[in-house]
Amino acid sequence: MTDLLPPDPSGLARAADLLRAGGLVAFPTETVYGLGGDARSDLAVAAIFAAKGRPRFNPLIVHVPDLASAEAFALFDDRARAVAAAFWPGPLTLVLPLREAGLSPLVTAGLATVAVRVPAHPVAQGLLRAFGGPLAAPSANPAGRVSPTRAAHVLAGLNGRIAAVLDGGPCAVGVESTILGLVGDPALLRPGGVPVEALEALLGVSPATGGDAERPSAPGQLASHYAPGAKVRLEVVTPAPGEVMVGFGAVQGVLSLSENGDLTEAAARLFHILRAADDLAGPGGQIGFAPVPEVGLGRAINDRLRRAAAPRPGT
Repeated sequence: MTDLLPPDPSGLARAADLLRAGGLVAFPTETVYGLGGDARSDLAVAAIFAAKGRPRFNPLIVHVPDLASAEAFALFDDRARAVAAAFWPGPLTLVLPLREAGLSPLVTAGLATVAVRVPAHPVAQGLLRAFGGPLAAPSANPAGRVSPTRAAHVLAGLNGRIAAVLDGGPCAVGVESTILGLVGDPALLRPGGVPVEALEALLGVSPATGGDAERPSAPGQLASHYAPGAKVRLEVVTPAPGEVMVGFGAVQGVLSLSENGDLTEAAARLFHILRAADDLAGPGGQIGFAPVPEVGLGRAINDRLRRAAAPRPGT
């Protein structure tokens, strides 16, 4: 069984000990719960892929407590430092040239780049400092399924496969970090918790849309991802018979991402609502999602919903 640890000094110390022993510990960030393992250990990183059932060609994000720690593993230029200064700690991941500094090659899937992030959540920060090293940490759920925003979500998917979960309560942002590639021209590799408009304002240019589902350079690029058991239909205003309707704003449903049309609330509730709708739909059921504006956090919400609705491998 997986231990559920409190987010206090004793829980952080226990979690750090488990990580040093090569174990896996799920922990909250402001975006979703991450599944942490020592990013320097081949065995620990391999255990992450095994616990999730994640393909090894899909790279992981390295979590560190601050910019100085990130510079030990990635090569930063002035542009990258300016972006980090503006958005770290927070829900932004940077993909940068890899500095050869002891990371397991499994973390980067053998690429010459590395994805790094400084999370803002106090429990994540406490764990990183208690552990004293970099943590590879994808979302703490079986690969391709709905991401976890509560400790109970982690246990529902990974109980018995990992050592422990630090319970820090619900995640405030609720969608994964934005991933920005800064190898050459800026590239938006995954929309997420930092709206692309904020990046455009800082960079002075609109990042090109990047990413390759066949050869991903960062997490979250696979065509089918974040998938519930039920089928998902998008841009729904009138539900089909038997369809579980998830509303937004004026479009009502059995459930709603945000009755007031608030994108911040919708992002924070997305994965929890997706799980609740999946439970209501049941095996062979279908979920309909109301239209969500493609602006601000709406880009990240729609990205997750499109991947949840994509054809699943083998179907």
